[in-house]
Amino acid sequence: MEKSKQYKTELKKFATGLGISLFGAACIKPIKKEFVFSDETLKDLDYTISLGLRLSDGILEDITSFPTKIYYHHYRQANALLDQIAFKVSNFVQGKGYKAVPVPASQIVDWEKQTAHLSHKKIGEMAGLGFIGRSNLLVNPKIGARFRLVTILTNMPLEPDEELKETCGKCRDCISVCPAGAIKEKKQDFDHIKCFEKLKEFRDKRLVDQFICGVCVKACKGKGRNIPVGEP
Repeated sequence: MEKSKQYKTELKKFATGLGISLFGAACIKPIKKEFVFSDETLKDLDYTISLGLRLSDGILEDITSFPTKIYYHHYRQANALLDQIAFKVSNFVQGKGYKAVPVPASQIVDWEKQTAHLSHKKIGEMAGLGFIGRSNLLVNPKIGARFRLVTILTNMPLEPDEELKETCGKCRDCISVCPAGAIKEKKQDFDHIKCFEKLKEFRDKRLVDQFICGVCVKACKGKGRNIPVGEP
């Protein structure tokens, strides 16, 4: 147990030094069957490191009812930086004698179903980085949904973080602004099809060259809007 705490402390310090805003760890044995990896790859990788990179408030505030070109560039750069950081953190883990598999921040396996090798949101939720909100996004209490995620699978024993018990509460900021009308009162009623159809529309109109929106990301600022990440 002491070693798992020590490893997590070292990893968090290392990742934070690389620019990471959110850090968490989880034991993922119960959900490994949901991942799109071979059994051989996942054989002894029972832990995950979840990392969150905060997005620029200035760029998000420029979004109205559709994604902007600068948000598209920012989104891509955030994913690229997350992949680089995950690569470095994985090497740090391997330097300690353990296995590490960095999972791309944004590599979709099936766009129609909006699925990837694994759900970064689900891992982030398990690692205590946030809760799934009405918008189907992972919401951190301090910075809302204004961040991107990346995941590292490992066999390094890490003390798991506790899942948050918070919810969106009375906040409904994302519902009225959703250009697809996909966000409902209950999070389980989120309309994936309507969301994807709107993303295709944005791409077909050449607003952006990827299936992204950003409107609900902008709307979700969290409860502690003026509290710097890392402060209580």
